Amino acid sequence: MSHVAALAAQLRATQTRPWTLMEVCGGQTHAIVRWGIDQLLPEGLRLIHGPGCPVCVTPATVLDQAQALARRPEVILCSYGDMLRVPGSAPGEDLLGVRAAGGDVRLLTSPLQALALARREPHRQVVFLAVGFETTAPATALLALQAEALGLGNLSLLVAHVRVPPAMAAILREPGNQVQGFLAAGHVGSVMGLAELQPLARDHGVPVVMTGFAPEELMAGLLRCVAMLEAGTAGVANAYPSVVREQGNPGARALLERVFRVVDQPWRGLGVIAAGGLALRPELAWLDARQRFALEAYCGTPAAVEDPCAGEQCSEGPCAEAQCIAGRILQGRALPSDCPAFGGRCTPEHPLGAPMVSSEGACAAYHRYRADKAQARPAMAPGGGG
Repeated sequence: MSHVAALAAQLRATQTRPWTLMEVCGGQTHAIVRWGIDQLLPEGLRLIHGPGCPVCVTPATVLDQAQALARRPEVILCSYGDMLRVPGSAPGEDLLGVRAAGGDVRLLTSPLQALALARREPHRQVVFLAVGFETTAPATALLALQAEALGLGNLSLLVAHVRVPPAMAAILREPGNQVQGFLAAGHVGSVMGLAELQPLARDHGVPVVMTGFAPEELMAGLLRCVAMLEAGTAGVANAYPSVVREQGNPGARALLERVFRVVDQPWRGLGVIAAGGLALRPELAWLDARQRFALEAYCGTPAAVEDPCAGEQCSEGPCAEAQCIAGRILQGRALPSDCPAFGGRCTPEHPLGAPMVSSEGACAAYHRYRADKAQARPAMAPGGGG
């Protein structure tokens, strides 16, 4: 950590004014809290956590659809492990509960496992709940193309992939926004490169620095971003050149282009974001679980706007009665430690809000590494949620 200390000293020497930065990657949030990077910052430099956890921002409407499918006897519903515990819009309802009640819900570590499952179970309908940023979307795209090549009629996709730059733009457009610079997600940059971030930096006049995940990489990104702010420079900088290239990964980007189209999409905690997600192209609509099972429309519909974490606090759903502040946390307007239920009624074992579910969620990271400090506060007032 000596290199981190040296970078922190450089940061103190560089900063002359107060600045507020946001990291938009849940993995970076986890590392920042784990290593106490935010506690090494000089006075006046504030780091807030953005909606960087794809599990956390998956809308309740999608979880409701996944639960409905998992209850059907002919369906095998597959997804990544964290998705099983994300609450939908009904109190206490999640995929883990559906499985406990007899639904066939299975955990996968790779989308291609769904392909093998569909081939082994030709008389069942296999549905893959596909979530994640641009980082995991290429693997879903590969699954779609292989299913097409094999002509698998019993495999479909419930797609909820989201795009990071539009969410960053939405945060900057919010009234009262305080973000003056971004640490961008290095894993997304490894796929998409830097080009998509250039209009964001230009149109909003902010520095955006592509940053890694190790303590020294995060501190180097912070130093680069502060230096740009002090110089009055807006633009995109790459402080993670060992992984991120200007053009990203052309092969992965080609997969995305071939399989998906850009759509307006709701994010949990932020509402509908223009161009904020991906949907299957029309020629692959036969793979769309919403079409195959005649599910309620999702992207760009009024129903999609009514997400329980789309405001400053939940208005319905499992965390509603506790006046959950998950929406404010996902927007970067509050810290998990601000929540009265944090570490009490809301824990990773019994989450009230989505940011407490995934290990990359801000609430889960704070609970793991800072819960002792939160629990040292006065007795919790009624309400709150992770």
